Amino acid sequence: MTDRSLWTYKDIAAHIKVQPDTVRSYRKHGLLPPPDHVESGKPFWYPDTVRAWVASRPGNRARRD
Repeated sequence: MTDRSLWTYKDIAAHIKVQPDTVRSYRKHGLLPPPDHVESGKPFWYPDTVRAWVASRPGNRARRD
């Protein structure tokens, strides 16, 4: 079953072990995938979207989080 919860900047930051402002900067510079959902101007991503992005990031070196 696919996880249909939605992640915020804070959730993504915790997953990749950076600060939420770093994730915001990634989005500002086009390095983060487009949000799966936007509510009241706030972006949200499905965990599968984030995991696929993490796996394809340069310098990933086959992380196994």
